[in-house]
Amino acid sequence: MARILIAEDDASMRQFLAMALEKAGHTVTLCENGILALQTIETDPAYDLLLSDIVMPGIDGIELSRKAVAVAPTLKVMFITGFAAVAAENGAENDAKILSKPFHLKDLVDQVGQLLAA
Repeated sequence: MARILIAEDDASMRQFLAMALEKAGHTVTLCENGILALQTIETDPAYDLLLSDIVMPGIDGIELSRKAVAVAPTLKVMFITGFAAVAAENGAENDAKILSKPFHLKDLVDQVGQLLAA
């Protein structure tokens, strides 16, 4: 399955996401903010997917995605946010998937599967 890097500043949400994706067979690395996620990608760019919150301290998800894709051009990006309209207006990349909170775990796994298959 896929290697997924999760950038999410809420600890319970990170665990929620990891549990669902690991149960679906993916390998997951967790980062508590965008700065750590970018350092992780720079050290090991062999991730298939960046799953990132948009609103985080330090580097927000949109800036993180731009920098991460510059390091790993084949990296796919999915944003999770309660502010989907704001994300679309403020520069979320056209090929990035946006999953709006709240969502069901099945929706997350299905959307990740579709994005990875595309």
